[in-house]
Amino acid sequence: MEKFLVWGFYFFTLYAFLPALVSRLFGFRAFRKGLAEREIALTFDDGPDPVYTPRLLDLLKRYGAKATFFVVGAHAERHPELIRRMHEEGHVVGIHNYVHLPNWFLRPRTVRRQVQRTCAVIESITGETPKYYRPPWGIVNVFDFAITGKLQIVLWTSMFGDWRRRVGPDRLYARMRKKLKPGQVFLLHDRGDTFGADEEAPANMLLALEKLMDDAARLGYRFVNMEEMIALTEANKKKRASRPGAEKEGKPPAGVGIGKRLLVAVWMVWEKLYHLIFRLRPLGDGSSFHYRITRYMGRDLPLENGGVLRRGDKVIEMHFDNRMLFRLSAASKSEIHTALRLIRVGEEMLPQLAAEYERMPDRESIRGVFGITLIHKGTEALGFRVFDLESGWARRLFGFYQHLLIAVFRSKGARRTERFKLEPKIVFMPVEELLKWKNGPVRSARRALKQQTAGPGSAADPEPAETETASL
Repeated sequence: MEKFLVWGFYFFTLYAFLPALVSRLFGFRAFRKGLAEREIALTFDDGPDPVYTPRLLDLLKRYGAKATFFVVGAHAERHPELIRRMHEEGHVVGIHNYVHLPNWFLRPRTVRRQVQRTCAVIESITGETPKYYRPPWGIVNVFDFAITGKLQIVLWTSMFGDWRRRVGPDRLYARMRKKLKPGQVFLLHDRGDTFGADEEAPANMLLALEKLMDDAARLGYRFVNMEEMIALTEANKKKRASRPGAEKEGKPPAGVGIGKRLLVAVWMVWEKLYHLIFRLRPLGDGSSFHYRITRYMGRDLPLENGGVLRRGDKVIEMHFDNRMLFRLSAASKSEIHTALRLIRVGEEMLPQLAAEYERMPDRESIRGVFGITLIHKGTEALGFRVFDLESGWARRLFGFYQHLLIAVFRSKGARRTERFKLEPKIVFMPVEELLKWKNGPVRSARRALKQQTAGPGSAADPEPAETETASL
């Protein structure tokens, strides 16, 4: 019996758990997040429903929004008029199995039949073969990647518990509002009679979605279907790859061997887990900067306007993307050059962060932008205040971590600079300073950084070329 349980555990891990984990965390063979400037993808599961789906279609039509409906084949068969209307009004119709059962509990042959039968139902109504598939509950097994063939598996960036009636329209709206940003793939439900759902829950979803659409219209956002989101993402990736200096950034920098690249790859896996654990949010396309709203937990910091940043105050905690840091550090001759490049990234990032702040529903309680970093030279010219980190185990631990990070990312040919001493500091920008960046760059910190580091070993090093800028 014990041997049977052990082999059963191994089988379940390989058949179901690992494929689901890999597809969710790393997006393997699945689309879960877009790269866009103004667009957000709306997706709806479990329908169509004769009561709620027509109301949803009316709402989408009123706001000029497009969506993707992952329909259950049995429901589509009973309500072909709703599938036809989705198609005629510019929405995408995808597959959500013929019956709403998780693929973990189905044999590969059964999953294939579910997909093929639903595909046939949709094609008979719309005249077009579906391109997109979302397994129930987003759960895949090891055979799904082969079974789905040419179908694109679509997961999601954000879901909100809208299948539970007790969440209520106001709380649901608040959850959705926090995630309202370009590139997001929203998961919602237009039917409430599946296992674990409440039949009246879609009514709350419709109320919350209408409020969200008002906000999106005011902010200049567009709701699009998956076909458009995927096309935009591919176009934006090509655009980013074709910009000056991108080819150089995309290749392993000179002096970076296979061992260093493997070490960096392991570090990136840790970063993904860190982002998930602490719920970091991307700024823009997330290639350079992430942030989270949290409570400041350090000592009181005196501010220039006579105010004080106190323990427990709400702040925007900033995090530079480590992949971007690796590219910059590996291409830099010294820590000074890395700092210069980071200042340039900051000049591009702050206007976006100011715009993001104005979209935050709880912005009135936020005091400013906070971070702890080794690379703080020149940040005063951007509007940050720099404070010493309290001595103690926290300072030593943080200093060790960031020095280790730099050691991992520094290229073989990079040299250290005596005058540019690296020690962890607190940087803080009050909201008033952040809002000065709302309409674009306010000032340049690069000249200030050069002046601070002028001297032997630094003045002779030219500033990196503009074409090597890492942009958001």
